[in-house]
Amino acid sequence: MDNNYKSGFVALIGRPNVGKSTLMNQIIGQKIAITSNKPQTTRNRIQTVYTSDEGQIVFLDTPGIHKAKNKLGNFMMSAVGNTLNEVDLILWLVEPSTFIGGGERHIAEMLANIKTPVMLVINKIDTVPREEILKVIDAFKDLSKFEEIIPCSALKGINKDELIKTLFKYIPNGPQLYDEDTITDQPLRQIVAELVREKTLQLLSDEIPHGIAVTVENMKQRKNGEMWDIDVNIFCERDSHKGIIIGKQGAMLKKIGTFARRDIEELLMGKVNLSVWVKVKKDWRDSDILLKNFGYRENY
Repeated sequence: MDNNYKSGFVALIGRPNVGKSTLMNQIIGQKIAITSNKPQTTRNRIQTVYTSDEGQIVFLDTPGIHKAKNKLGNFMMSAVGNTLNEVDLILWLVEPSTFIGGGERHIAEMLANIKTPVMLVINKIDTVPREEILKVIDAFKDLSKFEEIIPCSALKGINKDELIKTLFKYIPNGPQLYDEDTITDQPLRQIVAELVREKTLQLLSDEIPHGIAVTVENMKQRKNGEMWDIDVNIFCERDSHKGIIIGKQGAMLKKIGTFARRDIEELLMGKVNLSVWVKVKKDWRDSDILLKNFGYRENY
């Protein structure tokens, strides 16, 4: 192994909906983390791996930083806190706005107690005029101690190569941590469950998706290798929500299943027979047992 080979860990942080999962998917070149325009899309700390001739970067996509309202929220925020002290570099993503609100100031306060180097990434630069970006840099530059400030567009891939090049400046020399073809530590079942949850986020009204958990009950490839049979449960907190998820004559559930199946087939590179069921588990977001059952554990 080359003595100049680098390997290390980078955490992506920021308020909900700033594009952390989109950026990670863009760098990896494959959809691993789900995305939507709703807050709290990412719940677990998702780990993906970028490998090049120069080295290997393990990205940790953390939940959007917000004030916790229940045990699920507490779990999500502890996932963020535990991550920041473990990594080699923190990427703080912000939107291209000169207004610095309470959410950004809260993150700056968190970072004041962290010794890890921080790089500011101004995302979504494709949505504002170029001259506006300089004003955003000026507004943020003194908010925290930044090693670098890099504008980019996670969605369009603008400045992606420059960002990766800059990341390697802060990654220490070290051995390859994962095989070259590894892109995530997420079990396939978990990615499948998240893809179904993504469709509920995209297709349902704002309130309901926050009360949804998805589990894969059965996932088997048929002997001929041409088809996967997958059974998925969507758990919600109220009977009224169950009716909305199923929809009139099952129309909404069918839509969720159809959209999810397309992404799952792309992930598994094969045909999928997907069955989706809806069940009610009242107040699961405040139940330690149910949170663990649904895969939200603090000890990764």
